[in-house]
Amino acid sequence: MKRILITGATDGIGLATAKMLAPLGHHLLLHGRDAQKLEQLEQSLRPLSNDAVIERYVADLSRMNEVVSLAEAVSAKHDHLDVLINNAGVFSTSDPLTPEGLDVRFVVNAIAPYLLTKRLLPRMDSTGRVINLSSSAQSPVAMDAFRGERLLSDLDAYSQSKLALTMWSRGLADSLGTDGPVIVAVNPGSLLASKMVQQAFGVPGQDITIGAKILTRAALEEEFATASGRYFNNDAGEFGPPHADALDADKNAQIIQAIEETLAKQPS
Repeated sequence: MKRILITGATDGIGLATAKMLAPLGHHLLLHGRDAQKLEQLEQSLRPLSNDAVIERYVADLSRMNEVVSLAEAVSAKHDHLDVLINNAGVFSTSDPLTPEGLDVRFVVNAIAPYLLTKRLLPRMDSTGRVINLSSSAQSPVAMDAFRGERLLSDLDAYSQSKLALTMWSRGLADSLGTDGPVIVAVNPGSLLASKMVQQAFGVPGQDITIGAKILTRAALEEEFATASGRYFNNDAGEFGPPHADALDADKNAQIIQAIEETLAKQPS
């Protein structure tokens, strides 16, 4: 039995992954923004397994203080975490700026997962895994947009935030080496049947369990045990190269530095 934290577990791929892991009897720590949705999710998962343990955590990942509170709540209850699945993401929102003036797409998709990962690293060892939900859509990061100085289109912000996530995944994996958990970025599959895809492209999408299956594999299977820093492209069904920027150690370090500087400016 593994202790597995899934962010954004009430919808889309996160929900499908929770439904796939629960029957296997794992200890699931499920995050969402809506307490009622989380309660409904727990009720739907209970009949799937007599062995699974389910916990609920509410947080808005666009607010850094709530990300910190989420990490603290998990750490207070658990001295060890096996798997962190950074699944929560946003494509479009009617209010794209946080109160601190940052772009919500960059915050939720790239900065919050970094902060949550860093805060939970003391609860993870070299057998642990951090699985970051990347995308086939990856575009070079415009740093002025990253800092909230310029708003991008939904697709540009999304693709740049997913590259930023992929870049810090590799950069952090490289810096930790064998001392930390495995950190991988995973493209779960293009145009899966999530609310995000329907919102963005107006198409029903492919079977969402395609994404849930690869996240479950990444969490549990031996093939990912030595894959730290790598990128898994589920469209091709194999590990492969991400965007070229994520293969540049200096650029990865710059993204991490920019995230750290952004976090340092946030109110405590």
